[in-house]
Amino acid sequence: MSDRYKSMASVPEREQAADTGRRVAFNPASAVRANWLIAALVALSCGLLVVGAAVGSTGFESIVNMQRDAQAMLIVWEIRLPRTLGAWLAGALLGLAGAIAQGLFRNPLADPYLLGSASGASLGVAVAMALFGVSPLATQWALKLGLTGAAFLGAVAAVLLTLLLAKGVQHTLRLLLAGVVVGVVLGALTSLVSLTNPNILQAMQAFMLGTTAYVGWTACIVMAVAFGISLMTAWLMRHVLDGLALGEATALSLGLQLPQMRAVLIVVLALATGTAVAQTGLIAFVGLAAPHLVRSVVNTRHGGLLVLSSLMGAVLLVAADVLARWVTSPQELPVGVITAVLGGGYLLWLMHRQSGQNSHI
Repeated sequence: MSDRYKSMASVPEREQAADTGRRVAFNPASAVRANWLIAALVALSCGLLVVGAAVGSTGFESIVNMQRDAQAMLIVWEIRLPRTLGAWLAGALLGLAGAIAQGLFRNPLADPYLLGSASGASLGVAVAMALFGVSPLATQWALKLGLTGAAFLGAVAAVLLTLLLAKGVQHTLRLLLAGVVVGVVLGALTSLVSLTNPNILQAMQAFMLGTTAYVGWTACIVMAVAFGISLMTAWLMRHVLDGLALGEATALSLGLQLPQMRAVLIVVLALATGTAVAQTGLIAFVGLAAPHLVRSVVNTRHGGLLVLSSLMGAVLLVAADVLARWVTSPQELPVGVITAVLGGGYLLWLMHRQSGQNSHI
């Protein structure tokens, strides 16, 4: 866009953007509703953390007897609490990544895995398992040095490959198409590695369905640091997402350096998604559904949407993790199955409701 075009378009577009921002930001009803939603999500988080510490294969006896039983204390403190907190943090990372992706690509169907990070993480894990095996000794080594790192590096490498194919971050449509291509190709490579190494099929299935069963305190610390960095950076870039919501021409007329700022947001998206996937595997629909749930309750700008989507994603994943442990206790379901059923059901209902509303217009 030339400087002449910017100067001609800047005045009316700046006035439109400012007017839109004022309507959203200073709506008293929306502000009150957002505050109530934050309070409700925080309260739900606290309640679910307590329930998550109480639910497990040994029932509620562990938390009741933890004061006088060393084994019960070990179960609650070393297994249930880090698992529940890890589910909260992974859900928060995915919810944040979903809000960034939908704002960055101006597409309500965008999810954190859009740039190929899920396929890259899967390929990284499959290659690590194929090289080092899945015996207890090899798995121990891999857990310490390899599997988590392989998943994270695979996710980041997939995003970098998408950027390379898209020739940068200037064109949103090219980014989307490159992400689809990278996802399909890396997914096919993952299937090829799994088929040529049948001994890893069961372990890969667990990764593909997602699980929080192996999350420990170290993983919680890693996810907490990544979440803090991602949320702070994304919140500082909230005005970019607000500008993009009005269109790229308007965002440019507002003086935003879109290529550089879009690159920062993609780095944040890759960090949040890669960290969550590396610790919990591929958990579907949390990042896609969380921003939709927030928007169905409150109309807010991206500063509030980022925080609320993080809290919503955290609540969704902890609730799904509790259900996964409780429904078939003492056995448990993969948490990714629960999120896919609940998230997919919600999105189908949302589409049905919107189509019904459009038919009356």
